[in-house]
Amino acid sequence: MFNTSASKSENTYDAILVGAGIMSSTLAVLLHELDPDLRLLVVERLSSAGLESSCAKNNAGTGHAANCELNYTPIQEDGSLSTTKAFEINKSFEQSLELWASLAEQGKLIPKNFLNKLPHISLVFGDKDISLLKKRFSKLSSHAAFAQMEFTKDHGELKDWIPLIMDGRKKSEKIAATRIQRGTDIDFGNLTRSYINQIEESKSIEINYSTNVENLEQDREGDWYLSLKGAIKNRVVRSKFVFLGAGGGALSLLQKSGISEGLSYAGFPVSGKWLICDEEKSTKTHNAKVYGNAAVGAPPMSVPHLDTRWIDGKRSLLFGPFAGFSSNFLKYGSKLDLFRSIKTTNLFSILQAGLDNIDLGKYLLNQLIQTNEDRIETLKRFLPKVSPDDWKLSIAGQRVQIIKQTSKGGVLKMGTEVVTSSDGSLSALLGASPGASTAVTIMIEVLNRCWQEKMESSKWKNKMLELFPSIGTDINSNQEALLSIRKRNDFLLKLI
Repeated sequence: MFNTSASKSENTYDAILVGAGIMSSTLAVLLHELDPDLRLLVVERLSSAGLESSCAKNNAGTGHAANCELNYTPIQEDGSLSTTKAFEINKSFEQSLELWASLAEQGKLIPKNFLNKLPHISLVFGDKDISLLKKRFSKLSSHAAFAQMEFTKDHGELKDWIPLIMDGRKKSEKIAATRIQRGTDIDFGNLTRSYINQIEESKSIEINYSTNVENLEQDREGDWYLSLKGAIKNRVVRSKFVFLGAGGGALSLLQKSGISEGLSYAGFPVSGKWLICDEEKSTKTHNAKVYGNAAVGAPPMSVPHLDTRWIDGKRSLLFGPFAGFSSNFLKYGSKLDLFRSIKTTNLFSILQAGLDNIDLGKYLLNQLIQTNEDRIETLKRFLPKVSPDDWKLSIAGQRVQIIKQTSKGGVLKMGTEVVTSSDGSLSALLGASPGASTAVTIMIEVLNRCWQEKMESSKWKNKMLELFPSIGTDINSNQEALLSIRKRNDFLLKLI
């Protein structure tokens, strides 16, 4: 692979980013803002950007800020409620808003093309869950980050918040909800394309669509060589830095790279399905993202929610997700992806994770045998007066949950994880939710790990401060700083 053509200037880059989804496009924008002269190559196997997990119909688009997701405040073994993850995710999403606000201020992003303000609501039924929701509300709302959270059990007030959900519900039913009006719906596919459109005019950036990375290998000097198979031509390219942001496809490429840090990882794919309603009366009546509790054994990405969504500017309602199984690691991938990923270095981890997650297996089996009538019956929990003919089934994106070898053996992890080579020359992002919403924070982590010397330079520090006025400040402990940056973000993104 180390051929002379790869050493030619036209085939040599400062960074090669694999995948043109929300992760790689975010990193490309950050690198370009920090140094417009960096020569970047973005490689995408599909015909356009943001068509896999970033596509609006393939993800929840919530703008995860822990405003409504109950799984971000889990109950501990001693009965206490943990808020650590909620505050971390809330802070990360605020950092995403901060970047978008900076780019909007410079005229490089148009917020209305991908972002809409929308209340975030948590909804529970029965005394036990109402008690837990009240506990969550009390703990979170005492902090500035969630001070605007409201709580109610009153049917009249709930009728005002979620009229479609309350229609036809018995007055005797025990039900409660919390609401934060400063929530968002985000079309991450459109955001990805906005990023790409912003940077692709630059002469220093090249984007190759319909191009697949067949292999990658590092030479003794630390340079990476990637073998590319394109629709028009094949070639070998070279760079000192590679980012694998190819969604579910990142694991296969990480394994091909041969770095020791990636050897013990495995993945388990879970597909998703939505029920979608475009009927105008319903889409105009429901105006919120409403999250419930996950079923026993269900992964966090399967928490049921009824969402107002703007997809390519059109307003719809989505309910789900319902889980399915496919051995693909990508929605438009190969049925052999899972089997090819099984190696001697991760086989034990896979087997142990399977034995430790019997409930998840039962949950997936139950989801696989569901009929459309079963799915409509689940929807009735949210919409007692649902009209089945108004709802159509749509296949969502593919998620690959991480299986990682730890001191406790193989562990199934539900979040996102950055894997970096010891020399910082290669970084890969594995995992699923809440990745898209926290992409900015994750990519800053990649920069700090892999571009440490540059990040410590005065030039890059000053530029980061321009993009992120709150950088270096812990807005979770400095509530005055939090309110200040929120005021700025709200104004520039027109969230007021």
